[in-house]
Amino acid sequence: MDLDNAQPQKSISELPTVPRGETSLGGRSVEAKSAAHGTERPGASGLMEAALTRSSLQAALKRVRKNKGSPGIDGMTVDDLPDHLRVHWPSLREQLLAGTYQPQPVRRHVIPKSGGGERKLGIPTVLDRFIQQALLQVLQPRFDPSFSQHSHGFRPRRSAHDAVREAKRYVQQGRRWVVDVDLEAFFDRVNHDVLMGRLAKRIEDRRVLGLIRRYLNAGEMANGVVMDRQEGTPQGGPLSPMLANVLLDEVDKEMEKRGHAFVRYADDLNVYVRSRRAGERVMQTLRRLYAKLHLRVNESKSAVAPVQDRKFLGYTFRVSPKNEVRCTIAGKALDTMKDRVRHMTSRMRGRSLAQVCQDLRAYLPGWKNYFQLVEFVTVFRELDRWIRHRLRALQLKQWVRGVTIFRELRKRGLSPRDARRVAGNTSRWWHNSGMRLIGVALPNKLFDGLGLPRLAT
Repeated sequence: MDLDNAQPQKSISELPTVPRGETSLGGRSVEAKSAAHGTERPGASGLMEAALTRSSLQAALKRVRKNKGSPGIDGMTVDDLPDHLRVHWPSLREQLLAGTYQPQPVRRHVIPKSGGGERKLGIPTVLDRFIQQALLQVLQPRFDPSFSQHSHGFRPRRSAHDAVREAKRYVQQGRRWVVDVDLEAFFDRVNHDVLMGRLAKRIEDRRVLGLIRRYLNAGEMANGVVMDRQEGTPQGGPLSPMLANVLLDEVDKEMEKRGHAFVRYADDLNVYVRSRRAGERVMQTLRRLYAKLHLRVNESKSAVAPVQDRKFLGYTFRVSPKNEVRCTIAGKALDTMKDRVRHMTSRMRGRSLAQVCQDLRAYLPGWKNYFQLVEFVTVFRELDRWIRHRLRALQLKQWVRGVTIFRELRKRGLSPRDARRVAGNTSRWWHNSGMRLIGVALPNKLFDGLGLPRLAT
């Protein structure tokens, strides 16, 4: 789609390439035309123009459509966006270049946390996600190289696995105590003035700064009412993670200056030390550093503790008698996974065994991939057995009546005596499904044939 000239007959792939840093306007770049007539916009450094090049906008549109996501307050979907831009992009672009574009409020969306409580999200409109993505694409290359090497969250070519590996190295070096810091409602408490002050040190284009400020102040809609927002950067927009890194990088740099062994992923910070006393000193320092940013440590969720007593990004560490450090799944993450599987394998969902296996096939490989660093294969073997146990119980429950159970077990090779033994006790689903006899009638290869993935592979 030609966002510069709004030509609806062209697709993204058909557009000619625009040189980097230029936005086509009657065959001449915005910068060139402004320079020729002496009409440079006050406070403009060309950063906004860089965000609005054709290639940048095409990349932003592609990313927003790939990410999908739900509509904002205006109800526009990602599939509606291209047609909207074909009609309205010229005026939107001029507003952005003039520094007058006004974002819409975000839509408040609340999701439950696995450990209780709620997480508040702010869902921007699809149009605002598109504009934020275009801004991110020019801001991230400017900020990211200066971020701490110990920060891994929401950064290009970095991942949670990198953070866990780094933490493991510190533990292997003998740092067996961790200062585990949780910030109290971080995304809801980001101070706008403090954040904008940090951004102004690196961004000269006042239109970009003004647009970010308006995104922060756009407010949020809940139950049809728009409420002002004086602090916080809502989770849900493309810019929020980078803005969080801009703010928290100041603490990272101070930790580096003091020579601490630490890892940060978004607002999760772990500092690894050799004693409780050292950990308490670090915790006091962090309280002071975060207070300067108008942030508070959540005392009920933060602690100085042995590494095996805390979790980091769903993992925890175990130290063997031979002093070897290994990764395993934290108890809370394991409970969350089991709750998800229990829901999928519930008889109340009214799905057949084959359908349930397909649901699990859509979930389990991604979950296993995230926990690929786990070094205890017995964990996955036990989960495989537990999942198959639940599936066998599901099948028995779906047969319901003793007569049906007897008939189906006979079909599957059980003797009349063994089939009668199971069918005569239909109230003990879980007990019966764990019997060796059911393993013969509903063998592992049955679930393999239905596409159920094995975790212990």
